[in-house]
Amino acid sequence: MSVEPPGTRPPEWLQPLVDAAVLARSSDLGRWAAVPPDGARSAAVLVLFARGSVGPDLLLIERSEALRNHAGQPAFPGGAADPTDGGPTGTALREAAEEVGLDPSGVTVVALLPEMYLPPTGFVVTPVIGWWHAPSAVGVADPVEVARVERVPVAELADPANRFRVSHPSGFVGPAFAVRGMTVWGFTAGLIDWLLMLGGWALPWNADDIRQLPRRAVELASRGRAARDAQPPVERPAPADDTVAPYEPVTPYQPITPYDPGSRG
Repeated sequence: MSVEPPGTRPPEWLQPLVDAAVLARSSDLGRWAAVPPDGARSAAVLVLFARGSVGPDLLLIERSEALRNHAGQPAFPGGAADPTDGGPTGTALREAAEEVGLDPSGVTVVALLPEMYLPPTGFVVTPVIGWWHAPSAVGVADPVEVARVERVPVAELADPANRFRVSHPSGFVGPAFAVRGMTVWGFTAGLIDWLLMLGGWALPWNADDIRQLPRRAVELASRGRAARDAQPPVERPAPADDTVAPYEPVTPYQPITPYDPGSRG
């Protein structure tokens, strides 16, 4: 009989998300549920929850503007799989260690979400949910990849005042968040939106508030598209981020449970 080390068990506020992740299906993924073509590349991102000073928080990074793909975009730590990773968990933890200096020994992986397909880059991404039971110092460990690192409270992400939708000139319309001076959009925002729903943290917000994506973000996204267009054509499903997908606000909702830093878990 195995015994979990003290403090590594997920706290009570994270358990609803863990339970929901077990039941999640790829059909729940909306625009990212498309079946990937043969030859799609594997990747993973680390969705890392911790107990912050004002309640639960999530670790986010802002990618360097020097990158070809996803330049300047807020994201979860993560990247392409390596043959030696041994699976999505290994990929997510290795990438986080390389990008922000994360100590993997302080993380307990509690669930995996279904694979999500990103047609523009051809990656099949597995979100790895982790409980940061022993937070270590993190920062920009690889400036070529990462420009900044932030721990963003879940309450800030769920706050209706910080939520809206963005419109890209290509036709993409999707959820977005304005937090810590960043506009979180695209795949990362879609994943956060789903996490808030699964964890029971989602609050009603105005999905009719549609704003243009900031000009700099459009310019950086166009760089990645131009680089991909220069590659030999590959037969893939129609890019899901080139069309306006219907979006429904989360209903019914559960309010965030007041967080007591001194409580158990």
